[in-house]
Amino acid sequence: MTPPPTARTRARRRNLLAGLLLGVGTVAFLDEVVFHQLLHWHKFYDRAGTDAGLVSDGLFHAFSWGATVAALFLLGSLRRDRTVDRPRVIGGVLIGAGAFQLYDGLVQHKLLGLHQIRYEVDLLPYDLTWNVLAVALLVVGLVLVRRSGRA
Repeated sequence: MTPPPTARTRARRRNLLAGLLLGVGTVAFLDEVVFHQLLHWHKFYDRAGTDAGLVSDGLFHAFSWGATVAALFLLGSLRRDRTVDRPRVIGGVLIGAGAFQLYDGLVQHKLLGLHQIRYEVDLLPYDLTWNVLAVALLVVGLVLVRRSGRA
């Protein structure tokens, strides 16, 4: 049987979770606003008509805000407890953003075909940019989290 986590271990986990949620919420929000609403490149679910597309975008938007609000409450709790570890939170944000973007680019775009980044263009440059940026965010975030663990 493993011993219960220490207060320091719990704080480290909460910092990472806050960052992950904030990263996922932020990148999902930016995707929704920029690519769905401003540029009109796609909807969350493009295989349906306008009504279903709007509903799917609304649900996606609610998910992004839910993750963001949960992260902010968690960060508020960490701040109140004076246990905020900024490098760990920032690393978590980058990991969350990169993981969500990589999931979106590989699973939603390619595996499930829910939508593409754009239509009626050569997708290769868009897909490469999207997924390479996702991997870069993940790597930088993992490095920051690992370094914060050593401090």
